[in-house]
Amino acid sequence: MLDLKKLERALQEEKPNTRIAVVMGVSGSGKTTVGRALAERLGWQFQEGDALHPPDNVAKMKAGHALDDGDRAPWLGAIAERIDAWLRDGYCGVVTCSALKRSYRDVIIGKRAGVSLVYLTGSRALLADRIGGRKGHFMPASLLDSQLATLETPTPDEHPVTVSIDSSVATIVDRIIAALAPAGAVPAARH
Repeated sequence: MLDLKKLERALQEEKPNTRIAVVMGVSGSGKTTVGRALAERLGWQFQEGDALHPPDNVAKMKAGHALDDGDRAPWLGAIAERIDAWLRDGYCGVVTCSALKRSYRDVIIGKRAGVSLVYLTGSRALLADRIGGRKGHFMPASLLDSQLATLETPTPDEHPVTVSIDSSVATIVDRIIAALAPAGAVPAARH
C-alpha cells in the first residue's frame, strides 16, 4: 500500500529542481478545483489558466462561441510566460489549462524540463452534469461537445499523468501525488 503522506512529504521537501504541473482537461473536468487542491497540499504556487484569457476570448465564450487557434494563441503565450517565470525564479507551481491539442501543449510545455502534464478525464455525461451545476462560469455547457471534438488525448511520449475524475477531489489529488513522486524529485515551494 502506498504511503501517501511519505510521498507528499517527498514532493514538499525535495529542493534541487523546480517543478510545474499543468492540469489539463475539457470544461467540467475539475481543473481549477483539483489544481488548487494539489497546489495547497504541496505548498506550490497556483495559476488558474482561464484568468489569463484576454477579455475578447471571455466575451466570445460567454456568447456561446468556440475559440479558434488564433484566439487561443495569446492565452497560451501568457500561460507559457507564467511557467517560464516560475522556472526562472525557482518556484514550483500548478497551472490549469484545457490544453486540448498537442500543439497547445507544445507551446506551454514543449521541452521545458520539470513540467509535468496531468490529464483529468471523465465521461461526457459526468462532464455535462458538472458544467450544468456550475454558477457564474463563462464557459457554457453548449461548448462541451466542441471541446470534446477538439480534444487530442495526450500520447505516451508526453508522459501524462492520467486521472479519472470519478472520485473525490482528495482521492484525485492523492493519485496525482502518487504518480508525480516516483517520477523524480519534486521540490517544495520557494518562499
